Amino acid sequence: MTTASQEISPRVLARIAGAAYLIIIMAGIFAEVFVRSNLIEPGDASATAANVLASEGLFRTGFFADSIMLLSDVAVAVLFYLLLRPVSQVLALLAAAFRLTQAAVLGLNLLNYHTALLILTDSGYRTAFNTDQLNVLALQSLEAHAYGYDLGLLFFALSTLVMGYLVALSGYFPRILGIGLAAAGLVYLIGSYVRFLAPDVASYIEPAYVVPLVAELSFCLYLLIRGVRVQERPRPLPVRQ
Repeated sequence: MTTASQEISPRVLARIAGAAYLIIIMAGIFAEVFVRSNLIEPGDASATAANVLASEGLFRTGFFADSIMLLSDVAVAVLFYLLLRPVSQVLALLAAAFRLTQAAVLGLNLLNYHTALLILTDSGYRTAFNTDQLNVLALQSLEAHAYGYDLGLLFFALSTLVMGYLVALSGYFPRILGIGLAAAGLVYLIGSYVRFLAPDVASYIEPAYVVPLVAELSFCLYLLIRGVRVQERPRPLPVRQ
């Protein structure tokens, strides 16, 4: 009996993964740049509440975009495992496990995002809290969502580091793409830890996030356009006896 990965060629697997990866990038950018950055005013609970209530449809669309991103992430984790396991089954499984854990953390974290809307729109809360208190609670929920996002990125960082190593050594892709992914993982790892451990210097790390954007988009486009180097066979890592 043949397995699914044997029935589907590496090039097809790569292009499906590239399409899903593009969905992840586009949905993530939309939710962060066009929704949260426009509606959330850091430190200003009243302004944030007014923005959310005035653009409730946009706020809910942000939830939808994030959910699509995470569902696609689960698919990508499996596809990359199938594509890279000939290099090292253990490391490919490790990368998939970290990525799936990230999806689970961010999926649960979406409750913090949606809770902010419930606080602002559910009339039941107004019997216990006044408007200013509700606004503060909603902003706190959104801030918890932001920290939860960075918590999930810790797992994604490790997944990307391992995957970058596998991509660089696989022979399927130009080595520079693997190096770029590994660099992206390092930026995610440092940036997320800084957010929790040294928040005062977090603003100095933000420009470095251009590295993950370029690295992941480049890898995504290569997957979509080229797929893999079909003339190359993935090179398994040497195993010490």
